[in-house]
Amino acid sequence: MLERNKELRNATGDEVKTPSLAGTWKRKSVRMITVFLIGYGCVVTVVAVFQRRMLFIPERFPEAIAETRAREAGFVAWRNKAGGIIGWRIPARGVEMGSALIVHGNAGSAIGRDYIAQPVHAAGGLDVYVMEYPGYGSRGGSPGKDSFFAAGEEAFELLPVDSLRFLVSESLGTGVAGHLAGKYSNDVAGLICLVPYHSLPWVAQKKMPLIPAYVLLRDRFHPAESLRNYRGPLKVVIADQDEVIPPEAGRRLFENYGGPKEFEVIEGAQHNEVSTRPVAWWKEAFAFLEKHRTVKAESPVGAQNRAHQ
Repeated sequence: MLERNKELRNATGDEVKTPSLAGTWKRKSVRMITVFLIGYGCVVTVVAVFQRRMLFIPERFPEAIAETRAREAGFVAWRNKAGGIIGWRIPARGVEMGSALIVHGNAGSAIGRDYIAQPVHAAGGLDVYVMEYPGYGSRGGSPGKDSFFAAGEEAFELLPVDSLRFLVSESLGTGVAGHLAGKYSNDVAGLICLVPYHSLPWVAQKKMPLIPAYVLLRDRFHPAESLRNYRGPLKVVIADQDEVIPPEAGRRLFENYGGPKEFEVIEGAQHNEVSTRPVAWWKEAFAFLEKHRTVKAESPVGAQNRAHQ
C-alpha cells in the first residue's frame, strides 16, 4: 500500500509519475487569470461599443405629439431657418431684456425641462429657449459631442442679437454651454451651470474606476478647457449628495475659472434636486450675472446708444 502511494504503473508496467501539487496550482492559476482577462476584455468591449447608449438616454416621440406636449408645458415651437423644430420657447412678458438658452442634461428631452424654463421665465424680462439635442424628442440626428456642438452653435446664432444672451446648463449640458461660452465669448452675457463638471472623461473614470473609461470615452466634453476663452460671469451650483456627478467635478470647474464667479452648494441635495430652483432664486442668479457682465457682452443696441451719448 505504501509502495503504491509512491508510484503508479500502467498496463505495460511503466512507471507513471503523479502530478505535483505546485504544478496543479500553477495550471489552475493560469486558467483563472485567462478567464478573468477574457471576461474583463468582454466588459471593456461592451462599454466601448455601447457607451453612447449608456451616456445618452433620449426620450423620442413624433412631432405631432411633441407639439401637443409643448402646449401643455407652456412652450411654443422654436424653428430654424429651414422650418425644423430645434427646441421650444417661452416669449418674454412685457419688455424683453434678453434671452436665456437652456441646454439640458443627458436624459429625457427639452420639453421635459419646463421645471427650469418656467421659473426662469417668471423671473422676468427674458425670452426663454430650450434647445433640443439631435436624436432627442422629435428632432432627427444622432446624439454625440459633435452633433451637440453644431446644434448649440445653430441655436445660439438664432437668438436675438439686439439683446443680452445668457446660457443656462444642466448636468451633461455643461459641455455644450462651455463650448458656446468659449466660442462666443464676446456675446455671452453670463453662464449658470447646474450640477456641472470640469471634464466628462474624469467623471467617467470616477464612475467606472475598474476600466479605462477615461481613454475609452468618445464624447470628450471638457468645459473647463472651453471656458478659458470666456471671461464673463459664471455661477456654479452643485448638489452636496450628488450620486451622478461627483461634487468635486463642479468644484474643479469653479476653481479653474478665472473670471467673475459665484459658487453655491445645495446641502443634502441629490443630482436631480438642484435644477428645480424657485423664481426668487433665479432673480438673484441673473442679478449676479447682470452685475458682473462685461461691456463686450452688452447688447449691440446698448453699445450703439452708449457710443452716441
